[in-house]
Amino acid sequence: MKVGIIGLGLMGGSLGKTLKKQGAHTVYGYDISDSVMLKAEMVGAIDGVLNEETAREIDMLIVSLYPSALESVLERFLPFLKDKAVVTDFCGIKRETVAVMKNLAKKYGNLVFVGGHPMAGREFSGIERSISTLFEKASMVLVNVNADIFELESVKNFYLSLGFAEVVITSAEYHDKAIAFTSQLCHVVSNAFIKNEIASEHFGYSAGSYKDLTRVARLNPEMWAELMIENADNLNSELLELISNLQKYSLALEKGDKEGLKQLLKEGNDRKLLIDTKQKR
Repeated sequence: MKVGIIGLGLMGGSLGKTLKKQGAHTVYGYDISDSVMLKAEMVGAIDGVLNEETAREIDMLIVSLYPSALESVLERFLPFLKDKAVVTDFCGIKRETVAVMKNLAKKYGNLVFVGGHPMAGREFSGIERSISTLFEKASMVLVNVNADIFELESVKNFYLSLGFAEVVITSAEYHDKAIAFTSQLCHVVSNAFIKNEIASEHFGYSAGSYKDLTRVARLNPEMWAELMIENADNLNSELLELISNLQKYSLALEKGDKEGLKQLLKEGNDRKLLIDTKQKR
């Protein structure tokens, strides 16, 4: 298969390396940064440059950029794609990006549009941090735009072939609601938690729980701010619910209510056990 990747940062670079590692794909890449393009070629993430000529050859175009850049970059390359080429993305929100794809599908009805979001990543960014194993055992979320059942199955199988453990097909609305809790809220909590003064003096007093909770405090502020603002309704709802739950713990501590605190802790423990048990089935 011939694949075009737009945006060669951590995600796009890792995708290129994964495809090249398999040895069965030709990968063309494009990034606005000349230095990133050079690095992508040096580390073996791409075979060549994605341009007007090579765009005519590709079977799938994958955009790994900020959501705000999706429409303009697609308008640049879509006119050159062949009939039935698949157009998908790695953007972290789906309502906005799927809306863009739906509008473009009206203009380019000969193309297949499927929104995508790989549930994988690292606390680092850039082509320098890209790895060929990033997607192994991860989940890939797809939001169909205009693909028929066979085309959607083909896209699903493509991602499974890259090492993803599962492919989840959902709506843009549910994706954004779920991601507000499973990803964006986690980054907000971690980022706020690390601002405590004692964090700079934790050495010798911390273990796995501190490391787990603070890992995603390290992030790309520009990217995450855009994703969070575009999903502000869902994220703020989750944040308010968390604050409400935290206030219950604070009140129990303030009152010295040991039994009340034990009950709160038991509820959280039991909830986690129930979810883990369900996940293993």
